[in-house]
Amino acid sequence: QVQLVESGGGLVQAGGSLRLSCAASGRTFSGDAMGWFRQAPGKEREFVAAISWSGVERYYDDSVKGRLTISRDNANNTVYLQMNSVKPEDTAVYYCAADLRGPFLSSWYSSRSSWNYWGQGTQVTVSS
Repeated sequence: QVQLVESGGGLVQAGGSLRLSCAASGRTFSGDAMGWFRQAPGKEREFVAAISWSGVERYYDDSVKGRLTISRDNANNTVYLQMNSVKPEDTAVYYCAADLRGPFLSSWYSSRSSWNYWGQGTQVTVSS
């Protein structure tokens, strides 16, 4: 069956860096968009970043622009989230998502309900 497995989370100091990985298995996603969401305690899961199948198009929530970078390696069926200059408000469980149900437009990729597959999440904690 299809699995998305995130890794790379942990405890980091504010201003530091972290690189999250999401490895997919069970099918290839080289022709599909992929994305990252996050969920902080007591809050709803929110959009962080999305990348087109080719990697050419990348979009971010305003709160992470300039600090977080999404990338992908289609040969290894993996998507990454490089987190730089992290802030305490970045603390959350980070989830990767794959296989967008609609076109690669903001109204679709920023919505939790638009994605067919999800990972189990990886915790990122930023200390001040």
